[in-house]
Amino acid sequence: MPYPSQGGTVFTPFPTLTATALTDHELVALAQKGSEKAYRELLGRYQRPVFSLVYRMLRDREQAEDLAQETFVRVFNNIGRYDPKYKFSSWIFKIATNLTIDHIRKKEVATVSIDGSRYAVTSDEIEASTITVASDDENPEELLEAKELGESIEGAIGALRAEYRTAILLRHVEGREYQEIADIMGLPLGTVKTFIHRARHELRAKLEHLRV
Repeated sequence: MPYPSQGGTVFTPFPTLTATALTDHELVALAQKGSEKAYRELLGRYQRPVFSLVYRMLRDREQAEDLAQETFVRVFNNIGRYDPKYKFSSWIFKIATNLTIDHIRKKEVATVSIDGSRYAVTSDEIEASTITVASDDENPEELLEAKELGESIEGAIGALRAEYRTAILLRHVEGREYQEIADIMGLPLGTVKTFIHRARHELRAKLEHLRV
């Protein structure tokens, strides 16, 4: 899908540049000077991760594409405001997360799925939207139990408030460290830990009936 550059010119993603050894910060510095190649390299690096994060939060392919595109529009239009003391990935994920949380608040949607989003078309999209709770060596009965467990987890996470949902997904699906989650969500570290603690508490309460 095409994305507009800082100056409003539309371009489409293209294969990774030969200068892949450049760091994110080096690419941003070039992009701030108007380098379209640097823009495209950053897009190539983060298009899929950003889409994957938004997709996991929304469970809707078309909406995730729209928000991912809007994320890059905002990134490129505000590249001059990027503070290099933060990781570029944290900055771009923060923009994506804020957009997605705003969207969730306006229209509640499911957040995770044991089988992947019903809007997933490609294998990558299905993988990006699936929570794995079963191993390959389980028998059919165990697989059914795992599927039922996944559906229960899906419903429980989907019922969390947007901020708790985001923190839990970033921590337990994306595998982000607490400090990076704080940077992404624009919150103090203590607040993030509180959100995750409360989210876990709510999930335990919602899933209490599954304990044996």
